[in-house]
Amino acid sequence: MLQRIFPAQVRAVEDGSRTVELSFSSEAPVIRWYGAEILSHDEGAVDLTRLLEVGTVLFNHGRDVRMGKIPIAKIEKAWIDTEQKKCRAQVTFDDDEDSDLIFQKVQKGMLNGISVGYSVSSWEEVLAGKQSSNGRFTGPADIAIRWEPLEISFEPTPADPAVGVGRSIDEREQTNNSRGRRQSMNIIERQLQINKNFL
Repeated sequence: MLQRIFPAQVRAVEDGSRTVELSFSSEAPVIRWYGAEILSHDEGAVDLTRLLEVGTVLFNHGRDVRMGKIPIAKIEKAWIDTEQKKCRAQVTFDDDEDSDLIFQKVQKGMLNGISVGYSVSSWEEVLAGKQSSNGRFTGPADIAIRWEPLEISFEPTPADPAVGVGRSIDEREQTNNSRGRRQSMNIIERQLQINKNFL
C-alpha cells in the first residue's frame, strides 16, 4: 500500500455536527525514489468502490500505539471533484474518547494533514520531455492511471518540505532504510506492469 499526505482542507458540514468534509487526493506530483508519481483523476482512473463499501478513517494509518487500527470516523460518502481533480469525502467522527480527541484537534486546526493509503493496478510511464496519453502531464513521471484508495488517515507528521507533498517522516525513513532491499524488486515489478499495459 502506498501513502501520500495532503493538507486536510477540512470544513464542518453543519454546525454542531461531527461530520466534516475533506479532500484526500490530488494530482500533485510526489517524489518517490524512482521519480515523480502522479495519481490521475481522469474519468475511470479512480475506483472508489472498496473505500465506500469497507473503507475506514484512521489516525496515523493505525501506527499509533494506543489507538492502533481502530476506526475514528465513518466514511459517509466519497466522490471525485472533476473540476479540481481531487477526491473528496464526508466523514463522521465517532464519539468515543479517542475519536473525540482527534475530532477536537481537527476542529482547532492543530491536526490538518490527510494521508491516503492506496493501491495502483495500472501505470503509465512518461519519459522525459514526452506527454502523457491524456496530454496533461510532461515526463519524466509515472502516472497511476488505475488506482483505488483503501483508507483515509488524519496524519500528524507534516509533509516532507524537501519534496513538497506526499511523504511523512516515518515513510521517508522506512523508504531510505529499505531502499537497497526493495529497489531491484520494485524495478522488476514496475516493468512487468508497464509491459502488461502495452499488451
